[in-house]
Amino acid sequence: MRGRHSAGLLLFRHTDGGLEVLLGHMGGPFFARRDAGAWTVPKGEYDPAEPAWEAARREFQEELGVPPPDGEAVPLGEVRQTGGKIVTVWAVEGDLDPGSVNPGTFTMEWPPKSGRTQEFPELDRVAWFGMERAREVIIKAQCAFLDRLAEHSA
Repeated sequence: MRGRHSAGLLLFRHTDGGLEVLLGHMGGPFFARRDAGAWTVPKGEYDPAEPAWEAARREFQEELGVPPPDGEAVPLGEVRQTGGKIVTVWAVEGDLDPGSVNPGTFTMEWPPKSGRTQEFPELDRVAWFGMERAREVIIKAQCAFLDRLAEHSA
């Protein structure tokens, strides 16, 4: 397998207002003031030797700091994002209080060429979204996962 691969879990729940999904806002300075296109399925890169399902569960724990929910995993397939990363996602029904997450962090040089490194959260916040609003804020390529989940839940 060439290129970068990520795997993730899309948590969903049924409410009186309809289907909702849990998305994370990407941390770090590039996305700080962005909303549209700055939200993602909690996911992360993995080595091709690791099974994608195991990577998805591990990354959920690393990204959110809470264990992934048990429940039926609905395979939503994969998409290729701008930049070439291939993302594989499963949907799992569950509930999670966004206030309970304790996101992992990453380190990068910031400001650029300053020689200083800073630590940023992988996801600086997590929130539940109805499907229509989720489509407005999620990374464009990941809309396919929302469509596939909606088909499965219909």
